[in-house]
Amino acid sequence: MRAVVLYEHGGLDKLIYESNYPDPKPGPGDVILRVRACSLNYHDVFTRRGMPGIKLNLPVIVGIDLAGDIAEIGPEVTGWKSGDRVLLDPINRVEGGLTGEMRDGGLAEYVRVRHHQLIRLDPAVSYAAAAALPTAYGTAYRMMLRRGQIRAGEKVLILGASGGVGTCCVQLAKQASAYVIACASSEEKMTRLKELGADHLINYVQEDFVKACHARYGRARVRHAAQRGAEQGGIDVVVNFTGGDTWTRSLRVMRADGRLLTCGATAGFDPPEDIRYIWTFELNIIGSNGWSKEDIEALLEMIKAGTMIPVIDKTYKLEEAREAMRALDERTVFGKVIVEP
Repeated sequence: MRAVVLYEHGGLDKLIYESNYPDPKPGPGDVILRVRACSLNYHDVFTRRGMPGIKLNLPVIVGIDLAGDIAEIGPEVTGWKSGDRVLLDPINRVEGGLTGEMRDGGLAEYVRVRHHQLIRLDPAVSYAAAAALPTAYGTAYRMMLRRGQIRAGEKVLILGASGGVGTCCVQLAKQASAYVIACASSEEKMTRLKELGADHLINYVQEDFVKACHARYGRARVRHAAQRGAEQGGIDVVVNFTGGDTWTRSLRVMRADGRLLTCGATAGFDPPEDIRYIWTFELNIIGSNGWSKEDIEALLEMIKAGTMIPVIDKTYKLEEAREAMRALDERTVFGKVIVEP
């Protein structure tokens, strides 16, 4: 089969296109999928580069999120048949391990997966839209709705709004009738975020987002017991999955008792901290880790109902996988990139 294989960590040149890589064979409980679409995530970039504390058994085929058809069924698999359309939950919740990291992923024509990871895919949902969901949209769904509990009328600031997680966060916040402030790095991305429903756009390359928020939405005030419930300046919810030098600055724009939601750290996981903001203004830091199978199923229903449209920036062929990964590296992507083997 054709596949893009990682033999050693490093740059884009470490992704090797193979035209005759060995086909996977099913064991008990396994299913072989014909991959129809694979979406890339920043986690795939980190896997390629190598992550501190995580040792992989190389070679490995990267690509966490994928959708396709069942091509072959191994022993001890019931309830599925060849030709069934499926989306994969990339987390193996029984034996452990992540597809595209600890196990071969979707940058190949075929992939071996465990049957309990399969989610039935309705013909009304395209392979590309389904493959866009798990890591980015599933993470956003859990963070915004299950953990963050976004409410109508709240002011929600989304940093990194133009990526896969960010575009989903914008859509979910608008569905909750929140007021969305989206940050992006170019006028083109800001225009597309406005089309998604963002109410206020900040180009963080040209304008400091902290100063912009203070000027428009005010600052937090210290809340004493007698002032609980009093009108406050600042942002109700900040969504920050970038970390890095935006972390402490995010605390400065929040209202008293505001919520900061985080699910990752694409710009750095160990930023300097100023915890005075947290206790002074009684801020709430809410972490969110991954997604559940139920989150993905809920998103699939939203797509069928037309209330969620995964944003796909560009589709690449398998032999163009390096270029797809380059787009993530260079942060030129708006939404998701899809590779179709």
